[in-house]
Amino acid sequence: MSFNLSSELMRTAAGNPVVRPISDAEHVAFVRAQRSVSFLQTPAWGRVKTEWRSESLGWFLGRSLVGAGLVLHRPVPRLDRFTLAYLPEGPVIDWSGEIGAWLDPLAAHLKAQGAFAIRLGPPVRTHTWSATQVKEGIADPGSKRLTDISGHWSDPVGARVGSRLREAGWLSQSPEDGFGVGHPQFKYEIPMAGRTEDELLKGMNQQWRRNIKKAAKEGVQVTVSDRGAEDLKAFHDLYVHTAERDHFTPRPLRYFETMFAALSAEDPERIKLYMARHQGVLAAATVLVRVGAHAVYAYGASSTAKREVRGSNACQWAMIRDSLAAGCDVYDLRGITPTLDADDPHVGLVQFKVGTGGQALRYVGEWDLPLRPMVYRAFGLYMRRRGR
Repeated sequence: MSFNLSSELMRTAAGNPVVRPISDAEHVAFVRAQRSVSFLQTPAWGRVKTEWRSESLGWFLGRSLVGAGLVLHRPVPRLDRFTLAYLPEGPVIDWSGEIGAWLDPLAAHLKAQGAFAIRLGPPVRTHTWSATQVKEGIADPGSKRLTDISGHWSDPVGARVGSRLREAGWLSQSPEDGFGVGHPQFKYEIPMAGRTEDELLKGMNQQWRRNIKKAAKEGVQVTVSDRGAEDLKAFHDLYVHTAERDHFTPRPLRYFETMFAALSAEDPERIKLYMARHQGVLAAATVLVRVGAHAVYAYGASSTAKREVRGSNACQWAMIRDSLAAGCDVYDLRGITPTLDADDPHVGLVQFKVGTGGQALRYVGEWDLPLRPMVYRAFGLYMRRRGR
């Protein structure tokens, strides 16, 4: 998930980009012109995160809009005039060049607006491991983490971004286990560009192919919901059931209602609900979000009683096929932890996603730039006390 501004444009333009607010319409038009942008960097996402104040910023070279970012502002308790300015999986700029020319005017603008710190997550990868490498790593008792596996591909752009951020005083926020407060540093993705359905299916392991065939044999029917609130409530009921079974805290129904309304209003094809039914009973349901050529498996839920009919695999295969048909370059299965340890409970999630084929990726992660160090330290203390 990378955006590259024409290097020729940067060479011929006079001076560095200038940052200023842009309208939702300008921001949406810019996003539509890109091949790949995180849905967390669309104006609609600001309307989903109702507990934050949001704004769209643009980078201009002359009159040309050459970069954009959604900024979410979180106020400091009892100091509302100061905010943490957060750009999840953004901003959308040319990360392959001199990043100071992009981030310095961003910092100046946000500090003038009262930000005490900036947090961002460059959409730039640093390492890639194939499914085969990950499977071999899990089988090797000596490999406990993805980073223990040799022979992976390293991205020089990602390495340079991390180095430049550190040199400029940015502080890495990525935890050792890969899962933290923000968005995951390690992900699992299926490359799609230039591949066929048959090639994608052959790339999956035997268990995945068997489960997809079993769902079809059992008569599981997967549909894309068109019944609005009724189906969303059915999904949420199943999602709450899944949360109780798998021990995580579910989001309220209102969150999903807001998410579907906001993203659909921005683009009717942006978000879809897939529902797998067996003998008229909901067996699994999943949420797919797509921006340009980037498709994301955002949420999933499954019935314990109907687990054997493999509705989850059926939903995944339907989403993968539809994403391929839509011309997507990547199908994003979102976060994993970097563990390969058989005794780690998180390794099951890694194994499930590895079964799809694809590859494990490490991104640069999230970074903070303190703009008002005393307020930043006070905010960090407050977050630690409340368990973030």
